[in-house]
Amino acid sequence: MKNTLFICLFAMFALSGCVDDEEEFATGGNISPELIPENKENAVLNTAVFDQLNLDYPGLEKVKQYHEAGEDYLAASALLEYYRMRANAENPALSLVNITLNKGNASNNFNDGDQNIADFALEYRFFVKGFYEGSDKKPYSLGKAGSIDWNKNASVGEEYLKQLHRHQWFIPQAKVYRVSGDEKYIKSWIEVYSDWITQNPQPAEGPNTTSWWQLQVATRLIDQVQLLEYFKHSDNFTPEWLTTFLTSFAEQADFLVKYPYAESGNILVTQGQALIAAGVLMPELKNAQNWLDKGCSIANAEVKNQFMADGWHKEMSLHYHISAVADFYETIRLIQANKLTSKLDPEFNEYLRSAAEVLIHFTYPNYFEKGADYIVPGFNDSWKSNWSRSTISKNFIKYTELFPDSEEFKYMATAVNGGNAQGKTPGNDIKVFGDAGYYVMRNGWEPSSTVMIFSNNKSNDISTDLERWSHNQPDNGTFELYINKRNFFPDSGVYSYEYNTNTDSGKARLWFRNSENHNTLTLGKVTEGNRYASDFKYAAGKLLKADADVLVFENQGYDNLKHRRTVFYVDKSYFVLVDEGIGEATGDLHLNFNLCENKDNVVLDAEQKGAHTSFADNNNIVIRTFAEDNNSITCQEKEGRFSFSSSANDGYKERIAYSIDMNKADNKTARFATVILPIEKYTEEKEISVTFGECTNNSISVNVTVAGETKTLSYTL
Repeated sequence: MKNTLFICLFAMFALSGCVDDEEEFATGGNISPELIPENKENAVLNTAVFDQLNLDYPGLEKVKQYHEAGEDYLAASALLEYYRMRANAENPALSLVNITLNKGNASNNFNDGDQNIADFALEYRFFVKGFYEGSDKKPYSLGKAGSIDWNKNASVGEEYLKQLHRHQWFIPQAKVYRVSGDEKYIKSWIEVYSDWITQNPQPAEGPNTTSWWQLQVATRLIDQVQLLEYFKHSDNFTPEWLTTFLTSFAEQADFLVKYPYAESGNILVTQGQALIAAGVLMPELKNAQNWLDKGCSIANAEVKNQFMADGWHKEMSLHYHISAVADFYETIRLIQANKLTSKLDPEFNEYLRSAAEVLIHFTYPNYFEKGADYIVPGFNDSWKSNWSRSTISKNFIKYTELFPDSEEFKYMATAVNGGNAQGKTPGNDIKVFGDAGYYVMRNGWEPSSTVMIFSNNKSNDISTDLERWSHNQPDNGTFELYINKRNFFPDSGVYSYEYNTNTDSGKARLWFRNSENHNTLTLGKVTEGNRYASDFKYAAGKLLKADADVLVFENQGYDNLKHRRTVFYVDKSYFVLVDEGIGEATGDLHLNFNLCENKDNVVLDAEQKGAHTSFADNNNIVIRTFAEDNNSITCQEKEGRFSFSSSANDGYKERIAYSIDMNKADNKTARFATVILPIEKYTEEKEISVTFGECTNNSISVNVTVAGETKTLSYTL
């Protein structure tokens, strides 16, 4: 970060200072005498820093001179002055001008605002997003001065400890310090971080899963290059503290070089980003070039490895998908700002194009409506509460920087402001993400439009077994349906990111992952004693047809049962879903539907094998399910929940959910047909019926009657 303002003020002060001998000043005598700092012979320095420094780096001449003369305190003082004045490294992610404090989330009592986070830290209540103590949602306490217990709240869960060691409260403290000028915040940072360094030494053998896991170390480094800039001009940022800070920084960067994360994924991306930041922004350190080279090597490989051919991130979570693109974007900006573009693959940006385009198709059209909420789907570990309208807009602005030739990115970045839209929409054809197994049907890009997104879950090289730790939920064939600013079938969500099933929140995570709690077909009921089990054993999505307004796909979720789902988007007006259970399995099949968040506006119509909504704004739906033998199916209400957060502390809401049940007694294919009809207001006179025509292993034919008009819908593979 260039310290232009500081340099200018220093220069102005120097030129306006008084001198005793005006003649000497006028005749060009010595007007800038060297100021030698006080030499504290008993200062407690971490002299290992001098082994970490490249003492021949331009600007460190005095540091080298003092160190070689045995005057290490003077060397450290010169080093601090160098860092305060240096202008050789630009961090475009950081601005120290007009700092704005985050006020936090009103629904969270503003306890996640920067000011509150900074103040809680003074009480040794260290903020960890999503983890709170008590109903007032204070961060958990870790003790008091001189006795901070970094494992005090281990019972909260593994995820809490991991995130604790990412030091999420340090940047808020730094921002509050810069805004207020109150030295108590830097004193707190120095005390707490010094204690952390002492109590959490690097493990003797490789990473551990808490304090020295690659993601924790990488996150700390990315923050520390900013913390140095926020705090370095404080009188409390002493030469002694600088030697401790830099020694720890170099140790952590060396650790990331030595222990690259074993799998391609978001952790490795962050690791590469941190090493690049360390190498670019701390070039005075001896191993900076090694950090930069290793970081760029990771980035150049992972920009190709992270995403499937259709652009989707391999971890199958929109949350991590957007974050991965954002991390690469920050790397590009940092490299460009410091004129190091030769370090990145010449096609680096282009590898991100299809990944960035995913967000276009996964942004619901209420994005273009001011005040909109939950504008992206919540499949898998995608906690939608993190992705506000303004956040999505900022990402599209980034994408226009990366791809100025894209008319679609231009539209998404400008149409959100209303009235000044540039570029063009990608059109209304079915959008297929064949590798990830996502399919999008729509009729437009206005807030009043309709968008239906299906998740036909596919295995990939990370989330192949659908275990509880995976970001990929066992939700084969599920969908969300957005109509005119309302999501009528939001995904159940995440609820908790804690996957240790010894904790209540870890167990509850499995409920939200459970297959039957998605809009799909399942075999058998999860018993009360095993209510946190997940049904599907496999994720083997396969696309069979995507033609005009007909979509056919299947998924072998069980050894003996395959679910095939056909979707007819009739006149881009209403939907007909034909669900088939194919295979040797016998027992009860359950076609599950989990409806919108406003429980009081959903009415279960058990006798009619469906439900309807009753919103006062004339934006409603009616749902009806039929079978080849309508007497073979029943309708049963079941527990419904949804959560848009990854924190169990934020709780969940109840909703109406039900299943259409049929007994499959033999090897015969079981078939359901469901009509989802948009309406203004529900009336019992609304006529909906379906009869099955000839159906085979490769074809479907149904006759659908809505309000007296009958249509024959069919396909043949």
